Amino acid sequence: MTPENALKPDARDRAEIPEEYTWDLDQIYSDWEAWEAGLDGLQNLMDSYQKLKGTLSEGPQRILEASQASDELGQLAYRVYQYPGLMQSQDTRDNAVQARLEQVRLALAAFRQATAWYTPELLDIPEEMMQDWLDKTPELAPYRFGIEESYRMQRHVLDEDGERLLAFASTFGGTPAQTYSMMADADVDFPTVTLSDGSKSVASHANLSQGLHTLRDQVDREKLFKAHFSVYDGYPNTYASIYNGVLQKDWFTARSRRYESALDAKLDDDNIPATVVENLIDTARTGGSPLQRYHRLRRATLGLERYRYFDAYLPLVEIEWALPYDTVGRLIIDSVAIFGEEYQRTVQRSFDERWIDVYENEGKRSGAFSAGVYGVHPYMLLNYADTLNDAFTVAHEMGHTMHTVLSHESQPFATSSYSIFVAEVASMANESLFLDRLLAEETDPARRVTLLQHAIDDIAAGFYRQAMFADFELRAHRIVEENHPITAEVLQETYLEVLKSFFADALDDQDWYRNTWARIPHFYGSPYYVFQYATSKAAASLIHRRMTEGNAGECSATVEAYLELLRSGGNDHPISQLQKAGVDFTTTEPTEALVAEMDSLVDRLELELTRLSG
Repeated sequence: MTPENALKPDARDRAEIPEEYTWDLDQIYSDWEAWEAGLDGLQNLMDSYQKLKGTLSEGPQRILEASQASDELGQLAYRVYQYPGLMQSQDTRDNAVQARLEQVRLALAAFRQATAWYTPELLDIPEEMMQDWLDKTPELAPYRFGIEESYRMQRHVLDEDGERLLAFASTFGGTPAQTYSMMADADVDFPTVTLSDGSKSVASHANLSQGLHTLRDQVDREKLFKAHFSVYDGYPNTYASIYNGVLQKDWFTARSRRYESALDAKLDDDNIPATVVENLIDTARTGGSPLQRYHRLRRATLGLERYRYFDAYLPLVEIEWALPYDTVGRLIIDSVAIFGEEYQRTVQRSFDERWIDVYENEGKRSGAFSAGVYGVHPYMLLNYADTLNDAFTVAHEMGHTMHTVLSHESQPFATSSYSIFVAEVASMANESLFLDRLLAEETDPARRVTLLQHAIDDIAAGFYRQAMFADFELRAHRIVEENHPITAEVLQETYLEVLKSFFADALDDQDWYRNTWARIPHFYGSPYYVFQYATSKAAASLIHRRMTEGNAGECSATVEAYLELLRSGGNDHPISQLQKAGVDFTTTEPTEALVAEMDSLVDRLELELTRLSG
């Protein structure tokens, strides 16, 4: 075993990384032969499911038969898809794995098209009759919420031909996002810049991020920033045309399903009122004072005459702080003691039983994620490099992992998948607890400044920035919905209006960021997605404070309500689930509380910086 204080391996060859730092996919399938049998079984189940067409009106037992068949299909699909999916993540260069993954995708796409009959046929049954069947058939209890949801959304479901047509159109609906990826990722040619020390750097996404966090010379940061954005500044009309394709597609889908707006259409799956997004944007914008105060503090601390957005990422103090992976595992387990010994034991299992793929290797997918495999356990992908950000990433992904574990243990398959609207709450709550753990024993002033800056930057990026993006998305969609043309100039003006409304005069040269909208992949691939980072951050912050502040009884009650939220999976609308946990997004309380927390953290940072300078 590697000593607890050892840093990451130097090797990027996967075969040289110790086995205990790689995940064990044999727990899904023992080999490709077993996977092939699973894929064949999936196809057989699809064929059997198809034979149920035309039988639903015969009675509740037919509904039960179809629901159980759907469960069986879904559970098998988890395994059949994730086995090659996780294999590909550990080495994206493996064409054989890519081909197998594509086999699954094609099979599932064909299945979605072939089963478009189910919901229209279900809704041909009168709702009163269905309610009677549900009341008199206890075996249908696991499926009740999903069935009732179909009736709730009935006016937005087309007939079988209409649903088939939209299923076919979905292929074209993905074209703008694919075109953007080809333009911004595959065909992009980032220029190279020469830095003040004579070194050269390609102004890629990764190098820009690293440079803005490490280059102490503002001239170097400016060079890298301008070089990176030159590929967007040079093609604003092309990116505007691609984004217009996204906006028009969303409006087409909304009108096809009889929604008043694209926002209503995007939120209806989770029954989220549009006012949640509107309130979020308004509260974040009107509560921008702590954000602006933070950036003015940064300007003064860094001694900058002019302060631009690319100056917002530089650490306020320079320190070397290596956090070996094995040490971080112990700290994370300690940080979640509030949830009890059983919770901690499960976290320990994830480290001991190879649920986690830890270190970078050649061909490995970048970033991090937690992927559930129903009937097995979640798998976590990391690219751990011993940094503070990496440590918080482990805490973040462990929150997702434990949410999935508790949901899968407590819910039947039909209600085991939780909404994105609640998904980030667990990960962000874990990060807050991890921060508490580090601050509790840290006495070094420079490290305390670093931790507080991390917490503030997390709110700035996870709340304010995402609310700002949501504001831009909402404005852009409404331009199309009001039948006005989309041009690069319109999008540039819209983005700069949003930027100014959040930052006021805390940033100089804001016009330099007029094409930032062109760089955000979520706008193209996942419209109206990013606001959920902001709401999750607000919910996690409120829950964290109530779990750790106040009298013991109230804290204990909040902990139990929070764990019940994680156990509830997808058995209710996410707004209702969060209300049961004490977070009510029909009000502005959660977002206002986060603004207040930001203000308090900036106060604490000012104090620590004073101590450090003294």
